[in-house]
Amino acid sequence: MPRSVNAVASRRRRKKILKLAKGYYGSRSKVYTIAKNTVEKGLQYAYRDRKTKKREFRALWIQRINAGARQQGLSYSVLIGKLAAKNIGLNRKVLADLALNNPDAFKAVVDAVK
Repeated sequence: MPRSVNAVASRRRRKKILKLAKGYYGSRSKVYTIAKNTVEKGLQYAYRDRKTKKREFRALWIQRINAGARQQGLSYSVLIGKLAAKNIGLNRKVLADLALNNPDAFKAVVDAVK
């Protein structure tokens, strides 16, 4: 009985990996085994950094709110505490955007909790 190989599926599998490796340097985009390792590692980084991105943005928002709050004579923690006490439901993303792009509105929010 002749040997049966599933050439269609294996070629498709390799093409998929090499397509994902497009743009990589040298053999990382040409040689299947090296490309496969690189793509797998890249997908691991992508998965990990989707979580990290959320952390980094939250940290950035906190820094921006703190800078805006200190211009108004409050610290970040005091401002957030007072917002929670007054039941003002603005999240950090919105507060950071106000502090950066609309300082008058941010000042109004700070004045509302003082």
